[in-house]
Amino acid sequence: MATTFIDEFPPLIREFANDKEVIQGCSKKTVTEYLFDLRTFCRYIYAKKNDMPTEGEEFTNINISHLDIDFFESITTSDIYDFLAYTSRERENQPKARARKLSAIKQFYKHCTVKRMYFKNNPAQNIETPKFNKTLPKYLTYDECLKLYNAVIDDKLSKTKERDYCILTLFLNCGIRLSELTGINVTDLDNDLKSMRVTGKGNKERIVYLNDSCRDAINTYLPIRINSHPKNSRERAFFLSGQGQRISVKTVQWMVKKYLNAAGLQNRKLSTHKLRHTAATLMYQSGKVDIRVLKDILGHEQLNTTQIYTHVTDANMEQAMNNNPLAEIMIKPEKLRPLETDESNGEE
Repeated sequence: MATTFIDEFPPLIREFANDKEVIQGCSKKTVTEYLFDLRTFCRYIYAKKNDMPTEGEEFTNINISHLDIDFFESITTSDIYDFLAYTSRERENQPKARARKLSAIKQFYKHCTVKRMYFKNNPAQNIETPKFNKTLPKYLTYDECLKLYNAVIDDKLSKTKERDYCILTLFLNCGIRLSELTGINVTDLDNDLKSMRVTGKGNKERIVYLNDSCRDAINTYLPIRINSHPKNSRERAFFLSGQGQRISVKTVQWMVKKYLNAAGLQNRKLSTHKLRHTAATLMYQSGKVDIRVLKDILGHEQLNTTQIYTHVTDANMEQAMNNNPLAEIMIKPEKLRPLETDESNGEE
């Protein structure tokens, strides 16, 4: 029997991964990232304890599948600090990458000590997360959104104009994720087109309400979808590819890049995910959308994930202050004239 990716890991980590995916509903991508980080961590600790090199082919070939509870219980807080220093110096990981690795270690040890109680000591519990500067999300302005729409309308060679326009409209109005868009089925749209159901991270469903722009775009594309001939007669996907199958993530990414280039926005380093940022930013900047409502619209678990859009507004406010025509007028204190004495007050 061929060895699978999960078989490379010790039983304790395999159990942790199953708990994350099956019980907590984490996506396979998230679980895989946890596994990659824990594999590097285990290899480093094992190499350190056995006087082995921490780089090169010998390091990447270290077998960790046999590691048991005693191995993980023996790891100290100092070992974890050494690992974080190693990822910084030897692997040149930036603070954000180190923070992600530490998060995987913390959650693994929480699983071992709190959930399963295999041992009592949690060496990662009191280690602070590396600080890093959060970058503000890139997004399109209102005028740039119009340019993107017009790029679709002006494309005389496109055979999927109605579909592509509908996809962009849902991205820019609803702020849905790429995976959520490609996962939409015909049955996810309600009869009145007032809302649709999307499946987000961890297979969690939520209702997304549709505005007039979305309804108009859907109504334009819907007859084409109904009259299409899917490759499989039981195909439920709302958005189909040219081959009559559910549209793929890569196809949508290619399509968005194509129209961004046509709109003259190729130098902005934008992507499908930036369209989601655009929807969130424009809604929040309108001043009519509460941050907690925006959190539910975007399907965020935690409010602090949504808070980044308030930072965008703060940056805009700072820029507005700097653009004030009076912003560059600076007078030294010694040049200020004192107020003249008001003799009517009886002052000398």
